[in-house]
Amino acid sequence: MYKIRMKNCAFFARHGVLDEEETLGQRFYVDAELTVEPLRALEDDAIAATVDYGVAFEVIEKIITGARRFLIESLALEVGKALAERFPQIVTAEITVRKPNAPVRGVLDHVEVTVVWPQ
Repeated sequence: MYKIRMKNCAFFARHGVLDEEETLGQRFYVDAELTVEPLRALEDDAIAATVDYGVAFEVIEKIITGARRFLIESLALEVGKALAERFPQIVTAEITVRKPNAPVRGVLDHVEVTVVWPQ
């Protein structure tokens, strides 16, 4: 097994429970840590046998910038499932979604959730 990590993928989207979050939108950040079954990719230096992280980024982007979700947990789960479906050599996908402007009464850097697929 080996890991591919994609850190701080940034997207503008409109997720959240409050109507203002949909109206105003904000930036979301995604980390993906993918545990991958090597198959022949490492020995053969074969891009077709591994996870193309350019394609993985596009999968993440489509979900994060797509349909509104109330929960960032739902976004993280959807990303993990989509990546595992697109790349069957992914054994586990650990997806973290960060929301820097979470509407809370207080000062914080960000709120983040991490979901592991399969659970």
